[in-house]
Amino acid sequence: MSESVAGAEYQRLWRRLQQLGLNAYESRSYLVLLGHARFKALELAARAHVPRQKIYEVLDSLVEKGFAQVVQERTKLFSAVEPSLAIPSYLSRKRQLLEQELTDQSRAAAGLVDDLKELHSGGQGGRGTLDYLRIVTEPAQTAAEYRRMLAEVGAEYLEFSRPPYAVDPLDEKLVKQARLGGVACRLLIESGTLDEAHRQRLQEYMSAGVEVRATASLPMKLAVFDGCRGMIALLDPVITRPAWTSVVFDHPGMGEAMKGLFEDHWSRGTAL
Repeated sequence: MSESVAGAEYQRLWRRLQQLGLNAYESRSYLVLLGHARFKALELAARAHVPRQKIYEVLDSLVEKGFAQVVQERTKLFSAVEPSLAIPSYLSRKRQLLEQELTDQSRAAAGLVDDLKELHSGGQGGRGTLDYLRIVTEPAQTAAEYRRMLAEVGAEYLEFSRPPYAVDPLDEKLVKQARLGGVACRLLIESGTLDEAHRQRLQEYMSAGVEVRATASLPMKLAVFDGCRGMIALLDPVITRPAWTSVVFDHPGMGEAMKGLFEDHWSRGTAL
C-alpha cells in the first residue's frame, strides 16, 4: 500500500493508526499488507522498512491485535484483516482490557485506602513545627478547607469577600446554617463586585441575621473562624490571569491579628 498511496496520504494513515494504538512498525506493516494479498515475513520486512530481526515480533503483535492473519501454516504467509473488522474488534478488546484494569485497580484501592488511613491517623498524633500553617494553591482544596471550617465554626465567622471565588460565600448554604445555629456572621464585600443577583442573595443573608457591609477595595481574601482558625488568600502578582494562593492557619495569635485587620476595615465599611 505504501507504493499505491501518495506519500502525504500514507503518512496521514500511518499517524492515525499510531493514534489508535499501533506502534510505528505495526502501522507500516499493516498498510503494506492492505495493498497485497499475502506476504512472507521477510518480504514484508523489506517492503515495510522493518528490521528483519523485528518483523516476527511485529507480525505476532498484529495477529494478536486482530489486524493480520496467518494464511498458510507450513510456510507462514500473512495477510491483512479487513479494516471494518479489525479496527472495531481491536477497540472492543482494548475497552475490555481497560475496564478490567480499572476494576482490578478499584479492588486494590479499596484495601489500600483503609491501610493508608490507618497510617495517616497514626502519624497525626504529634504536631510539627509549622502544622498550624499550610499553603494551598489548588482551588478545589481551598474550597474544601473553607467548607470544613465553616461547618465546624461555633461562635463567630468573619470574611473579606472578593472575586475570583473558590467558594462564593453568597452561594454557600453553610453560612445560613451557621447563622441559624447561633454563629455571629459578618461579611465585608467589595462594592464593585456586586451584581443584581448578589444583591438579592445579600438581602436573604441579612434577613437571616448575617451582617453585611461594603467597601471600595479589600487587600486580600480572608476568613476567620472563632478567632483562631481561618485562611488568607493572596492574589498572585506575577501572572496575568487571576490566581490565588491560600494560607490556612490554626493559631490563636494569627487569628487575633487577622480579626484586628477585619475590625479595622469593617469600621470603615458602609452598611447595605
